[in-house]
Amino acid sequence: MKKLFLSASVAGVLLFNSCSTVPLTGRSRFDLVSNDQVLPMAFQAYSTFLTENKATVLSANNAQALKVKTIGSRLITAVKSYMNSNNYGNLIADYQWEVNVVQNNEKNAWCMPGGKIVVYTGILPVTQDDAGLATVMGHEIAHAIAGHSAERMSQEMVAQGIGAAAGVALSKNPKTQGIFNTLYGVGTPVAMLKFSRNQELEADRLGLIFMAMAGYNPQNATAFWNRMSAASAGAQKPAEFLSTHPSDETRIAQIQKYLPEAQQYYKK
Repeated sequence: MKKLFLSASVAGVLLFNSCSTVPLTGRSRFDLVSNDQVLPMAFQAYSTFLTENKATVLSANNAQALKVKTIGSRLITAVKSYMNSNNYGNLIADYQWEVNVVQNNEKNAWCMPGGKIVVYTGILPVTQDDAGLATVMGHEIAHAIAGHSAERMSQEMVAQGIGAAAGVALSKNPKTQGIFNTLYGVGTPVAMLKFSRNQELEADRLGLIFMAMAGYNPQNATAFWNRMSAASAGAQKPAEFLSTHPSDETRIAQIQKYLPEAQQYYKK
């Protein structure tokens, strides 16, 4: 009983001392790991993913890859501008942005901490146009900017009774490496970052702002999500991109509420 009390006390201290706010939205979050700890793990995982999927990574000269990389570049420029102008530039100072396209039929895309992005060709027929692709990529980049991965990892570490200290390489701890690999689907054919539904909606909000700043009309986002919903209708299981996401109705309703804010950033 005494041990249980001590464990609860330690967890309480960790929670109290490890709270921060999400940049841009102000939401309070639990943040036990820093960029110094999570970025090296992300960079290594991304490198491993590209090596394991080398045969399906499209050449930079491929038409589909060129399109994705061009839109990605515009979004990255917009994100840098927004973060720097709002005094958050330090949060992405160590990002090593990279965009790759993988030949895979899964309707999927993701962005690891540090700006490591992958888009699967299976989602391109659903995005259809530049605005649809910007919706997807802006959403995924927003997860990284909002620190959702570190937040999820922190929650799992506390649940498993694992602490973290500044300057300690989490990648050298088999338990923390295991948590990271599980969250990111490392070692599986289709990587997938698993977030909560609230984090998904937060990424929608920020993603709309980023796509608007990059020159893509955020009003087109609802059309993409409607297409995504239709593409997944009747499937035995939802597409990987939708597996942990809010219901289509909830998402589209919330996006409609976010649009007036995002529209302020849109310039043709």
